[in-house]
Amino acid sequence: MLFTDKMTHITDLTDNEKRIVQYIKKNLEAVSTMSIQTLASKTYTSHSAIVRLAKKFNYSGFKAMRQAISNDVQQNITQLNDIDANFPFSPDDSAINIAKNISDLTINAIKRTLIQVNEEELISSAKMIIDSKRLVLFAIGDTQIRARSLQSKLVKINKFAIIAEEYSDESWSAINLDKNDLAIFLSYTGNNSNYLKLLKFLKKQDVPTLLITGNPNSKLIDYADQNITIVQNEFDVFKVSTFASQMTFEYLLNTLFAIVYSKSYKQNLIKMQSNYDKLMQNDILNNATEPKKRP
Repeated sequence: MLFTDKMTHITDLTDNEKRIVQYIKKNLEAVSTMSIQTLASKTYTSHSAIVRLAKKFNYSGFKAMRQAISNDVQQNITQLNDIDANFPFSPDDSAINIAKNISDLTINAIKRTLIQVNEEELISSAKMIIDSKRLVLFAIGDTQIRARSLQSKLVKINKFAIIAEEYSDESWSAINLDKNDLAIFLSYTGNNSNYLKLLKFLKKQDVPTLLITGNPNSKLIDYADQNITIVQNEFDVFKVSTFASQMTFEYLLNTLFAIVYSKSYKQNLIKMQSNYDKLMQNDILNNATEPKKRP
């Protein structure tokens, strides 16, 4: 999670801590090389107040927090906030300006995701997919479209996934899982009460679970075996569409599939060629892709 996002999501700050946070927001680059003495002087606070704030952000102290700020500056994170993820265009924008804004938003969303993603989390998540006997995807609304995209990719490498909510059977899908399976939950808001119940149940049953969310404060995280949390500047409800969050899901799921594929790269290519030859030899692929001509 980016430091700039932590400043947005943190709560229960004292007046002094709020003043420090506001100063950092306005002077991110300067603070990245600033001493604790200077920051205390600029914010009319004390060393101890800054250290307490750093620990609220889950850093060991000021130096660790400053390093996180420096990382954001080096990644040019401030340049990624120019496009409003919730309202990326106005009614007065021309068609080409709207096209440019959506392009910029797409690039920004993927860059923000890449900056936040953790390699160990990716490797662990991919291994869970590889090791699973059965795979069930829990996703609703726009997110289910991304889940279906992953489902389509996996079947081509002989990995069959089920969309749990496809026929409103998510409870039955969950109840039949065991320790050899994997349940993947996709929820950007992380506030789905039914998912919380299911995750609690699956944890009791020792069923492996993977959560991908955009909410670092989600209660779902406490019950998932592995989670990937990526924060975008997107509101839960008040927005034109779920542009940024869906780009995040698409990018992450494509990345996980690519990692899974790479672990058996040669075998997957050989199998794909073999399957393709069988389809062509039996005229199955043509029938599936081209309409039959009438006599």
